[in-house]
Amino acid sequence: MQHTNPIKNSGKEKKFLEKALSQNSMQNGSGQVELDPTGKRAGKEPILETKQLCYTYPRLQKNALENINLKVFKGERIAVLGANGAGKSTLFKHLNGILNPLSGEVWIKGEKITKKNVRKCRESVGIVFQDPDDQVLAPSVEEDVAFGPINMGLSREEVKVRVKEALKLVGLTGTEKRAPHHLSGGQKKLVAIAGILAMRPEVLVLDEPTAGLDPLSSARVLKLLLKMNEELGITLLLSTHDVDVIPYFAERIVVLHHGRLEADGTHESIFNKPELLRKAHLRLPRIARIFELLQEAGVKTELQITAEAAKEEILSLMQKGPGQ
Repeated sequence: MQHTNPIKNSGKEKKFLEKALSQNSMQNGSGQVELDPTGKRAGKEPILETKQLCYTYPRLQKNALENINLKVFKGERIAVLGANGAGKSTLFKHLNGILNPLSGEVWIKGEKITKKNVRKCRESVGIVFQDPDDQVLAPSVEEDVAFGPINMGLSREEVKVRVKEALKLVGLTGTEKRAPHHLSGGQKKLVAIAGILAMRPEVLVLDEPTAGLDPLSSARVLKLLLKMNEELGITLLLSTHDVDVIPYFAERIVVLHHGRLEADGTHESIFNKPELLRKAHLRLPRIARIFELLQEAGVKTELQITAEAAKEEILSLMQKGPGQ
């Protein structure tokens, strides 16, 4: 998809043009993320933070979330992993005030979410739900994407500009008058993303953005998300069951299990802890599993998690020859 930046030279929106911060997080002994040694996050205020966040659904005794402490910094790409029922969707619904904590707090740009400022907070943090049919409800694509900006109280002219920009960004120019229920699953997912982008959020939270999509549509959505992060500086959090895409997308992984934050670190540190993955009912990426099997067969090799790294490691092993 060819990309042109639709929001340059627009004053307030200049922040969208900042390059995404490159984060090289490390994991300490407690499983919590440390500031990287170059200090890229040192002294920075989180753009999004949860403090001792707890939540229990009505008529359920067990907490769906328990003491979640999470800091998200501007420009990060974070994948939230966990089995069904781990608390991923529940956590996401707290990040812009859809759900209210049983206890604890959620902070956006240094401000605690309250009833008074929740509308303003939703302009900074946008959420795309797993099923686009839960979010794309208007009679036409144009009306659906315009819904958020209209509710922000923007002028008709500004709404038109934002709808045009958002649809261009996701590659759906020309679909304005089409009924969403006539679109493919991948296109409806893009309409849902466009509806949030039209509000120009600083943080985009996506619950299983590739769920139900064919491989081509899934790749298109992930490519779009990477572009938004790298070219517009939008901070991204997504949950997914597809661990194979994580090494290509995420700089940082958060693992949830039974409502608890079990680990927080780089994909290298997370995927090199098989006991953690088993506990959280997760698996290695398929490429990494191949190298795990090689290690079990006595081959001296390092675990690799991307196709590019796997190729280099295999070529290196071939050059060394047997027994080296």
